[in-house]
Amino acid sequence: MKKMMILAVLCLAAASSYADVTLDTLFTDHMVLQRKIPVTVFGQASPDEKVTVSFAGQSRSTTADNMGQWSVKLAAMKASAKAKPLTVKGKNTITLKDILVGDIWVCSGQSNMDWTLGRCRRPKDIESANFPLIRQFNVKRRVSAAPFPQAQGQWVVCSPKTAGSFTAVGFYFGRKLHKDTGVPIGLIKTAWGGTKVEPWIAPGSLAAVPALAKSKADLAKKIAAYEKKSGNPQTKIDAYLAAVNKAFREKTALPKPLMLKGYPISSQHPHNWFCLYNGMIHPLIRFRIKGAIWYQGESNGGEGDSYFQKKRALIEGWRKVWGQGDFPFYFVQLANFQNPKDNPAGGDGWAKLRMAQCKTLTIPQTGMAVAIDLADVGNPRDIHPKNKLDVGERLALWSLAKDYGKKKLVYSGPLYKSMKVDCNRIILTFDHVGSGLTVATKKGYDPIVKEPTGKLRHFAIAGEDQEWVWADAVIDGKTVVVSSPKIAKPVAVRYAYTMNPEGCNLYNKEGLPASPFRTDDW
Repeated sequence: MKKMMILAVLCLAAASSYADVTLDTLFTDHMVLQRKIPVTVFGQASPDEKVTVSFAGQSRSTTADNMGQWSVKLAAMKASAKAKPLTVKGKNTITLKDILVGDIWVCSGQSNMDWTLGRCRRPKDIESANFPLIRQFNVKRRVSAAPFPQAQGQWVVCSPKTAGSFTAVGFYFGRKLHKDTGVPIGLIKTAWGGTKVEPWIAPGSLAAVPALAKSKADLAKKIAAYEKKSGNPQTKIDAYLAAVNKAFREKTALPKPLMLKGYPISSQHPHNWFCLYNGMIHPLIRFRIKGAIWYQGESNGGEGDSYFQKKRALIEGWRKVWGQGDFPFYFVQLANFQNPKDNPAGGDGWAKLRMAQCKTLTIPQTGMAVAIDLADVGNPRDIHPKNKLDVGERLALWSLAKDYGKKKLVYSGPLYKSMKVDCNRIILTFDHVGSGLTVATKKGYDPIVKEPTGKLRHFAIAGEDQEWVWADAVIDGKTVVVSSPKIAKPVAVRYAYTMNPEGCNLYNKEGLPASPFRTDDW
């Protein structure tokens, strides 16, 4: 009862001070609205205030509820490169300028997604970045113990003056989509360096993934222990969020971040379950989008199948809260990193995590850009490879083929499909061979150099004793034949299954690298 009284007082105080109609902070000048689906426009006003939204020949009216919340739904629109104003009328009038209709992509993850174009040492790409139909909204970093109501940021038009602050992966992804289709592209950058996947997962998603039952139970125990020691945090959280809502509505400064020391869903650092979903994803979920791209995994680098289960919770959880069905979700398999090791068994570093990333392709409407060949030349120990161009464009190939009707496009490198033991050799088959397999090398931003007579590297083979040796591997049409004079009866193969398989060189002729793989489950 006391909790309800506190909330009632806060809400009444906030309601009594509403005056001007306002828009959610995602709606600013230069924004992009999602095409082909109904779009919700929403904000705040005085309770019972009539609000009318007008855009591109449409006009929709509604009345704010008793909490001052309002929303209208605009009918689906075609892509439009012609900028138009969006007008909101209540007791006052708001006019947003330069609004486009196109495709919105959420760009999320850790530092390699956060990495800006200005840090890629590609000044010519910034100087030529005159793309008025590409825009970015950069979500301000925020940790939250509960779903935060709005995102702080501003839509910015891509130009030589602004492109340096764009997410580099998102820029190259969006640039290729826009160049190849002409559709305006909006990028919502919501990323934080050094973060695990856990804080980006939506609350409730753990319960939907049976393999994460232990994680769910452990978290419940930690929350119960905190509540026993420190009292119920929900009262403080509710009061804080009411104050935040009041600040947004009155356009005053937000209250200082709520810190609940030791609370397992929020802390001063963005490492706990759900806290970045709450602070940096939840504010976006009413905004209609095309899909998401994701570059993360380094901070979960020691994991294997557990990472797949968490990724499943992430993807399925986002899709559920957005309510847009199985929207496209494309991600980056981690690049080669650290100094190479000469161990045919492999399995070190991120090897198992890359297998978990491959397994994520079993989730509908997903795609994976392989980056195993993109470490900086001569500097493989940099966890932030500068070549984000190939990363972004490899992601874009998936989208062009799956979402933009480019059906004949080769959009992935070879992915292991099956194996067959033939006497003393193993024959491997692949999906996505394109016009054929090839041996090739790649350096930096340069295209691959095909070496038809070259020798395949980083293939290992083992017999029933599970002892691995380096193998001879040759391309035979659309297959790879693997053998070793040391293994009379082979049973399994591994390729590039190590932290840094430097020089791994299986590609398709379209220039896309094969993903690391293993045929065993030892």
